[in-house]
Amino acid sequence: MDKIPVRKNDEFIVDIIDYGADGEGIAKVENFTIFVIGALKNEKCKIHITKVTSSYAFAKVVEIIEKSPYRVEKDCESFPRCGGCNLRHIEYEGTLEIKRQKVQNLVNRTLEDKITVNKTIGMDKPIYYRNKAIYPISSNKEVGIFAGRSHDVIPFKECKIQTLESQKISKYIVENWKDTIYDEKTGKGLLRNIMIREGFATKEIMVVIVQNGTKMYDATNLIKQFPNIKTVVINVNTKETNVVLSRENIIVYGDGYIYDKLGEYIFKISPNSFYQVNPVQTEKIYNLAIEKARLEKQDIICDLYCGIGTIGIFASKYVKKVYGIEIVEEAIKDANENEKLNKVENIEFINGDVEFAFDKLLKKNIKPNVTIVDPPRKGLDEKTIENLCNLGLERLIYISCNPATLVRDLKKLEFVYNIQEITPIDNFCYSSHVECVAVLKLK
Repeated sequence: MDKIPVRKNDEFIVDIIDYGADGEGIAKVENFTIFVIGALKNEKCKIHITKVTSSYAFAKVVEIIEKSPYRVEKDCESFPRCGGCNLRHIEYEGTLEIKRQKVQNLVNRTLEDKITVNKTIGMDKPIYYRNKAIYPISSNKEVGIFAGRSHDVIPFKECKIQTLESQKISKYIVENWKDTIYDEKTGKGLLRNIMIREGFATKEIMVVIVQNGTKMYDATNLIKQFPNIKTVVINVNTKETNVVLSRENIIVYGDGYIYDKLGEYIFKISPNSFYQVNPVQTEKIYNLAIEKARLEKQDIICDLYCGIGTIGIFASKYVKKVYGIEIVEEAIKDANENEKLNKVENIEFINGDVEFAFDKLLKKNIKPNVTIVDPPRKGLDEKTIENLCNLGLERLIYISCNPATLVRDLKKLEFVYNIQEITPIDNFCYSSHVECVAVLKLK
């Protein structure tokens, strides 16, 4: 395109023809793409251009001329400034279709086999569903949530996705610690963040107080006020960083961990352990993965990026042997304890980077015929993809929290495997994020 047809502060009346990766509306002006924050597909809007690049622009809605039937009134005073949810203006069933279409668009653009993505598996009650909350504190000494794409703290009256109990606890702590709040600009002060983890099945609560120092916190009144708190931990983080937790934990009260139950299994959760934030939907993910793997008693499974052992333990009763690999040492310690807690005798956990540890395992002549991978957002590394292709597995299940890297990796795997199906699961309701379970079978 020789000339960009839009400039900052221009206004247009446009039709919204699709959704972008983060749920924003997409419009075209002379075939030039404009991402319209807050607009819904099939709406006609008057828009105001806020930013222009060489290949696309951003805009905000000035007026909705023709409204989508999926548009609803917001139910949260902090929306849309807060970065916790960005789809609260859309009826829930509509958000599920947006997520399905997001994955379908990636499939259509990338894969040789243009399979139809399954409907998104939604949540019956998509409210107060997160079992982990990290609360920053505003300069006005109020509990808040970070604004989208920003480090600004937006105070809230009531969050619709964090539990009510975690909100009450965080506000209580800040109210009693107002004089010690950390100031990012000066680097002075003590209280930086509050993290709260909950066992939904056990009702156990862990409070992690992230501090700029090691000063001990008197948790006596906090525990009296909230008797479900089973442990209080100080996480010492004195660095100028956006990373919330350090590796230094000081136990103030309790054992430094809590338990939760998924399905028939009990899991131990420590401050730094990875544990899915939506236990209701996580159980659906694991059950779907196990079902689609069609496990048999003689199967040998590798569970890559196993975390605290959840998927491998779920699969263990159906198979001969499970090998779980995870880079986080604390998670492996929890996984080994979870193995004992659940009296699982056919699982072995290995602490190491999957790229190297999986390769080393295979060189010991251990040959899995089924593998389940659940990598972080960056997806699989090239060596692991090479090993998965060379193995020629009977069945491969790829659980992903990032559809873009999922589809990127599936393209590299489809030379050896047929992509049989992809099912999105709504683990992060009213946000643009979506989990997927992809089922692959050897060609």
